[in-house]
Amino acid sequence: MPQPSTSSPAAPDPGVDALERLRAAIDAIDRGLLAALNERARLVQEVGRIKQRSGTPVYEAARELRIVEALRRANPGPFPDAGLAPVFREIISATRSLEEPIDVAYFGPEGTFTHQAAREQFGAQARLVPVPTVRDVFAAVEGAKQPLGVVPVENTTEGVVTQTLDCLAEFDVTVCAEVMLRISQALLSRSGRLEDVVRVASHPQPLAQCRRWLERQLPRAERIETASTAAAAQRAVEDAGTAAVASITAAEVYGLAPIAQGIEDRRDNTTRFLVIGRDWPAASGNDLTSAVFTIRKDRPGGLHRLLAPFAEAGVNLTSIHLRPIPGKPWEYLFFVDLEGHRSESRVEAALEAAGAIASSSRVVGSFPRASAGREGGRP
Repeated sequence: MPQPSTSSPAAPDPGVDALERLRAAIDAIDRGLLAALNERARLVQEVGRIKQRSGTPVYEAARELRIVEALRRANPGPFPDAGLAPVFREIISATRSLEEPIDVAYFGPEGTFTHQAAREQFGAQARLVPVPTVRDVFAAVEGAKQPLGVVPVENTTEGVVTQTLDCLAEFDVTVCAEVMLRISQALLSRSGRLEDVVRVASHPQPLAQCRRWLERQLPRAERIETASTAAAAQRAVEDAGTAAVASITAAEVYGLAPIAQGIEDRRDNTTRFLVIGRDWPAASGNDLTSAVFTIRKDRPGGLHRLLAPFAEAGVNLTSIHLRPIPGKPWEYLFFVDLEGHRSESRVEAALEAAGAIASSSRVVGSFPRASAGREGGRP
C-alpha cells in the first residue's frame, strides 16, 4: 500500500516575492509619471492660450533645447543622459500638439533621412508633410501653406546642398533651427534574411557608402540604382528578392525587416538640416547666425574687406560658401555662418559693418545650434 507523502510544501521563493514588490513599485511610479504628464499638459494648454492672445509662435526651438539641456545638467542618474532627449522630445511633441497641431513640410518622400530628421526634431505628434523638392518646401513655408519646413543643407562627405543655398537667397523665410543627423544605412527586405537577397537597390550615394560591406556580404548580388532610398524601399516591398539600402525609418514606413544595420563604410557621415519658418527665434545662449552678401567684382580685396569686421569684433565664422548669381556671370552670393545671435551687440556691430561694405546683405537666420547631446550633434 502506498504511504502518504510526508514532504512539506515548497517554501515560497523570496526572489519571486521581491520581484513582485519591485514591479508593484514601478507600476506606482508609472502612475505618478502619468499624473505628472497630465498636469504638464494642463499647464501647456494654459501656455497655448496665452500664446494665442500674444501672437507668440507655438514652436520655440530655443526653449525646447533649454528644457533638455537643463534636465541633462540636473540629472543625478542612473537614468542615462542619452535617453533624456528622445523621451522629452516626445513629451514636448505630445503636449505641444495641445497648444496647436504643427504642420511641417519636408523634402520627401517618406522614409528618407530628411523625414527622419523632421521626426527627430518635432516628434511623433507633428503632422509631417512630404513634398517633392527642396524648392517646394521653401514655397510652402513662404506661402504660409505650412508654418515650418525641413531641408538638408550640408553633408560631411558630399558638401553643401546647392539648391538649399539658392532658395535661402531667393525666398523670404528665416532659419529657425538646425538638426544634425548621423547617416546610418541599413539593409532592408521583406524577409529580413541575407540568404534571400538576389538584388540590392538604392540611390547611387548609399550604394557607394556601403560598397565594402556589400562586397563582403553580397558579392554576387546585382546592384540596382534608384532615384531615392525610398524608391528602393518600395521596390523591396514589391520584390522578395530585392533588398534596399536605406534608413531604418524606411523599414518602419514601408513595413520591411532589417537584415543588418550600420552597414556604411564610414561612421563620420553626418548631414546638417535646417528648419525654416517665418518667425525669428529668440537667443538661446548658444546660437548661429546665417547671412548672405554680394560684393562688387571690380573692387580688389572685396572679400577680405567684407570679412574683416567679424575678426575685428571677435566673431568666429564657422563656414563660408559661394553660389553664382543667376544672370550675372562671375558674380557670387557669399553665405556666411557665424557664432552668436543677431541680437548680441558684437554680432550686430559686425553685421552692420559688413553690410556697409557689401553691395547687398541679408540675415537669413539666427537660431539655436544643434544640441551637442544628440548623436552627430555639433560640439
